[in-house]
Amino acid sequence: MRQMDNFRNSSLLNRIAEGVALFLLILIMAPLAGAKSKVDFDPNLDFSKFKTFAYIGGSQMLEFRPLNPDRIKNDVHAQVAKALIARGLTEVNPDQQPDLVVRYSANSQSKIVTGGLGAWDQLGGFEAYYWAYTFDLMQAESSLDGMLVIDLIDLKRKDLAWRLYIVDKIVDEDSIWGKVLGEIPKGFESYPPSKKQIEEKKKERAEHPPKPPTAQ
Repeated sequence: MRQMDNFRNSSLLNRIAEGVALFLLILIMAPLAGAKSKVDFDPNLDFSKFKTFAYIGGSQMLEFRPLNPDRIKNDVHAQVAKALIARGLTEVNPDQQPDLVVRYSANSQSKIVTGGLGAWDQLGGFEAYYWAYTFDLMQAESSLDGMLVIDLIDLKRKDLAWRLYIVDKIVDEDSIWGKVLGEIPKGFESYPPSKKQIEEKKKERAEHPPKPPTAQ
């Protein structure tokens, strides 16, 4: 009888040890997981017509202890400018009538549904119509998400042309934004979109009709 009890106790301890080991493995691997990124764009645009761009900064809605307030602003500017200049565009001042206006939104999400991408005077948040499908896909899946959104806006049409989402789990608020910002060059590998990407986006938009804006 004692041998049977010892066997049962040993089996129980083994199961507990296996469970603890799995839990620790998940904790170790979680910070190593890469950021989730997604690109959205208007497939009906001729991106070759965009020759100039201007950076206008962005908005930060961070619920955790903030970084140096200029870090995200400056890093986004530097990396986006480098990517677009490498693709033949020229940076100009915002008052020089650029073809594209570049802005960003950075937020940490503590709810299932994000509060939006900030308030913009003449240029909206572009969270509805055809842009809503990808926007909804990139919503927070937990209470520990940090999200960076970079917009390229066609100034003549006052409409969104291209958008990059980068989302990552917040393990340490001091290191998360370094990881997120480091994903910008990779995201811009899809700018301008290829013919294959354009066809895929047209198909996606045909399958997911535009969503009207939410009534305020």
